[in-house]
This record gives sequence, structure tokens and C-alpha cells, in this order.
Amino acid sequence: MGISEVIKKRRSVRSYKSDPIPEEDLRKILDAGRWAPSSGNTQPLEMVVIRKQKTKKKLVKAARGQSFIAQAPVVVVICANIPRTERKYGERGRNLYIIQDTAAATQNILLMAYELGYATCWIGSFIDKEVEKIIEAPEKIRPLALIPIGKPARIPKTPHKRNLDEIVHEEKLRSRR
Repeated sequence: MGISEVIKKRRSVRSYKSDPIPEEDLRKILDAGRWAPSSGNTQPLEMVVIRKQKTKKKLVKAARGQSFIAQAPVVVVICANIPRTERKYGERGRNLYIIQDTAAATQNILLMAYELGYATCWIGSFIDKEVEKIIEAPEKIRPLALIPIGKPARIPKTPHKRNLDEIVHEEKLRSRR
């Protein structure tokens, strides 16, 4: 499957089968995150792999009741190691670059998972402090995304996407309604 097809066919799935993910596949998925670019090669990415049902249920609560999280055999908590980027870029690194860097890693993970036949959902709606407590994150490690991974039980329809001409601007940004 080519990258264009992977990008266009991947969906945010909220219904998973309980089939386990072979370790070899999981490592390929996680390694895709490791290969994402980062600001000044600071590599702030940290990943916590959650397999225990008890822990996944705690994540459901921290994620404001998104119960489908507990269906997936694996949930990856994407975190940023703030000092790795802050040392080089200060406040901008702490407030922006860690988010950009971990977002690139998250997208790589979503795409690799899809290529290997797995479904994912990028979750950003959660209570940070609760997730920090669940994963026992040390100070200055910030959770930024939860990614349930598993075989899809249901695949949603293709969502509407704005036309390319609506979002591409030449030289200057012109507002369109």
C-alpha cells in the first residue's frame, strides 16, 4: 500500500476487537514514531504502552468517559520530555515545539498502524494531571495524546474534507467563508 492510500484511507476508529497485537507489529508501530522529525533533533518523544485492562479503565475515566479506549488491546500514551527541547529552545520549545514534535510522531504511528492492518484514534481530550498520575510521569514529562490500537470492529465512513482550493492560498492568506 502506498503512502497516499494510507493517508487517505486511515480513519479514527472508536470500536475495536480484542485480538492481541503481536509484539513485532507493535514494535514496528512504535518505531515509526521514533523516526518522526523533531526540532533540532531534540527527540522529546516518550511512549508508555498500556496493556492492562485496569489501567485502560483508568484512562477511560481520565479521558472523560471515552469508553472505546478500554476495548483496544493496547493504548499508547504519547508524552513529551520537556527538558530535552526546553534546553535548546526555551519557552518556544516548551510551549510549541514539543507539541509539534510529538504530533509528527503520533501521525507516523497512526499511519504505520493502518498499513499493518490496525485501527487507531488520536485522543487529545483528557485530564492531564490524571493521566500523569496513572502513568506515574515524572515532573516535566507531559502526556499529549492517547492512541488506542487494535483491529477495527467497525470502520467509519470517509469524513467530509474541505476542497483543496478552499485551504490553499497563494502568497497571502485570504479569508474565505
